[in-house]
Amino acid sequence: QVQLVESGGGLVQPGGSLRLSCAASGSIFSILGMGWYRQAPGKQRELVATITSGGTATYADSVKGRFTISRDNAKNTVYLQMNSLKPEDTAVYYCNAGVRASSGSSLRGYWGQGTQITVSS
Repeated sequence: QVQLVESGGGLVQPGGSLRLSCAASGSIFSILGMGWYRQAPGKQRELVATITSGGTATYADSVKGRFTISRDNAKNTVYLQMNSLKPEDTAVYYCNAGVRASSGSSLRGYWGQGTQITVSS
């Protein structure tokens, strides 16, 4: 079994910054893609950013230039640096990882428990 534990959420004023972390632990042989998603009240979960094991990142248009995703493969951890935060960034943020438990196992996706980000004055 694999666990993803997120940290770094909270309340921040518009224009402020936050950094999220998500650490994977458990039966891990390799982690391929990792990413961050978010879900605002009354809306569907949406992609924020993804990063491959080689470090190639992609972003939703709404966060380009403001958010930066990165990862530390040695620590099985993915980060999301969020700058110039806006009220519309308010949501529960979830991390996701594609994990192989062994060299012969299939890829399986895992989710973190979510962390609340509130951007408000």
